Amino acid sequence: MTDCFALLDEPRRPWLDADALKQKFLARSANLHPDKLLATGAAGKSGVDHSFAEMNAAYHCLADPKSRLLHLLELELGAKPPDIQQIPAALADQFAEVAAACRSADGFLTEKKRVTSPLLQVQWFERGQDWVEKLQALQQKLNGLHGQFLAELKSLDDQWLAADAATRQARLAEAEKLYRLFGYFNRWNRQIQERVVRLSV
Repeated sequence: MTDCFALLDEPRRPWLDADALKQKFLARSANLHPDKLLATGAAGKSGVDHSFAEMNAAYHCLADPKSRLLHLLELELGAKPPDIQQIPAALADQFAEVAAACRSADGFLTEKKRVTSPLLQVQWFERGQDWVEKLQALQQKLNGLHGQFLAELKSLDDQWLAADAATRQARLAEAEKLYRLFGYFNRWNRQIQERVVRLSV
């Protein structure tokens, strides 16, 4: 497995500054960009393409908190954490709220498809905008939750940096919990955004 932290010369840790990581990636990838190295020949171009693709994949892995935590866990544990389908009790209310909002929006979209009159289509489009506003309000609520997750991630990172190797192993359970929380957030945000897009056309 490629160590994305090593590839971008970053320490293995739960938190990375997004702007600093982006600047490092841009500086390193500028030297590896295939368009910049046109005179390397076919064999050299293939190697450059591979290095650039690897650097790009590493950046995208480390830039996202969920994928960064998963990568950290895989490197530290030697395997991917097991899939767990049970929603944590602390997120049960958010899960129910997102599920209900998505079901209701889907019901509205199904009814909207049946409308054929141009005048009624305009009215349904306007009603759809009300749904867009409701879903975007729910997204804002979820973004607040995401902010809490990021704060927990920074706190874990402080503990991680201050810990010795044995204590870091104990922190992996916290990293796995946050990995799953970011996963729920990403999934719910995608589900809501998909419906916002469908309601906007």
